[in-house]
Amino acid sequence: MDDGYEVIKTKEKEHVVVTVMGSDRIGIVAAVSNALSGCNANIVDISQTIMQGIFAMILVVDISAAKCDLLGLEDILNKVGAELGVKIVVQHQDIFRYMHRI
Repeated sequence: MDDGYEVIKTKEKEHVVVTVMGSDRIGIVAAVSNALSGCNANIVDISQTIMQGIFAMILVVDISAAKCDLLGLEDILNKVGAELGVKIVVQHQDIFRYMHRI
């Protein structure tokens, strides 16, 4: 039966958690967000702080439409981290939740 409605299937959201830590310097947020944008990964949520000169940032990133897979994204962000002198860790949200459950 044709009721005039088209069924549009959308891909389920797939999130990763990205953590960035290191000495504060100019350009950390810009470099990380540019790398994510280059992969077509979307920042869903972001929190960042600086405590006594230590930069800390946590991002929740939607990779469901990304042009690179999780390992490719991790490789790109590791290179960005090395250039900036910060440590970047990428974890699938399911793994992150499992590892950090109470």
